Amino acid sequence: MSALPTDTVLTPASIRAAVAPVLAELSATSREREGTRDYPHALVRRLADARVTLIAVSREDGGAGGDLRDLVDLVVDIARADSSVAQSLRSSFLTAWTVVSDPAGPQRERTLQRLRSGHLFAGTANERGGAAGGVATTLRPGPDGVRVVDGEKYYSTGSQYATWFGGTALDEHGRLVRFSVPVDRPGVEVVDDFDAVGQRLTASGTTRLHAVPVADDEWSVAADTAPRNPWQGSLAQLYLAAIEAGIAAAALDDAVRFSREIARPIKHSTADAAVDDPYVREVVGEIAARANAARAVVLLAAEVLGAVPAADDEEVRERGAEASITVAQAQYVAIESALRAAELLFDVGGGSATDREHALDRHWRNARTVANHNPRAWKAAVTGGWLLVGEEPPTTGLF
Repeated sequence: MSALPTDTVLTPASIRAAVAPVLAELSATSREREGTRDYPHALVRRLADARVTLIAVSREDGGAGGDLRDLVDLVVDIARADSSVAQSLRSSFLTAWTVVSDPAGPQRERTLQRLRSGHLFAGTANERGGAAGGVATTLRPGPDGVRVVDGEKYYSTGSQYATWFGGTALDEHGRLVRFSVPVDRPGVEVVDDFDAVGQRLTASGTTRLHAVPVADDEWSVAADTAPRNPWQGSLAQLYLAAIEAGIAAAALDDAVRFSREIARPIKHSTADAAVDDPYVREVVGEIAARANAARAVVLLAAEVLGAVPAADDEEVRERGAEASITVAQAQYVAIESALRAAELLFDVGGGSATDREHALDRHWRNARTVANHNPRAWKAAVTGGWLLVGEEPPTTGLF
């Protein structure tokens, strides 16, 4: 981690300028890296050192002074370069947004210090086996009185890059607690065993916790009071939609590149080059429309969701529900757009488009894997329920 010069003034534009060459390199190497399972540690560190997570944090708090639209727009472009990298940074961006949306939140200043220092975060409540949402991990006093956490978490997205790992556990009283420990602390074992068909380099595998010491200021009892906005998962869902928008844009990039550099017109085409074939042009145009539609809906949802923290107590619930519904619609459209764009990509070329060396299938595999986080049918049905009978979306964290 590199310290920022004391006279550095971050802005959304300065962060964008700093990360532009990094994104270009990620884009140019993503296909090969997926095939060799090569994590881009150095490039992700450069993103962290550019303080990407501070883009929507206020300047008073040491951030760039942008808003949620700036954050989501940046995530789309990171995903366009490498959707696995975008997803691996999800916990870090969500951590940054907590200090924006909850000015009275616990340990806010310490979180800000870590963000300003370029730290990255990974965390999950997920465990394999048992009831859905169940927690078997424990946080108990050790023999010397220091608390230790034992357990095994899965979907530890971003753990290969993270400075901190956070999760949930049960204490000796059966209370649900949250903890956060340095990833390099003895007893923390990060396992590279995530083996999905897509998003293969998100570092989403297992984290084993073997009697990991936890200091008193590294854990807290989970709050049992209702937050002002009950839909606390909206940004996490919008983040996934932004990744889908980035995947659609990446499919467009490959469609243009493949048409220009590799594809040949079919035998009965009147064109001498693929780029002059009217049907190739139509396909590229549709992919572009899908990609732009995905980007547009996620940016609209970012604007709606970004306004919720400023709502007063009388209106915050309604504003939060409306934002949750807008995010659900954005996710639905972004998923459909990414899957369609990734499938259309194969229509710009002939048989060579299916050659494994091009790995054009990775866009569909990535879009499909992101889509499986939350069935989009639920997004549509809940939106319908809101519009038809005024039924609020669930507050499970998935809306």
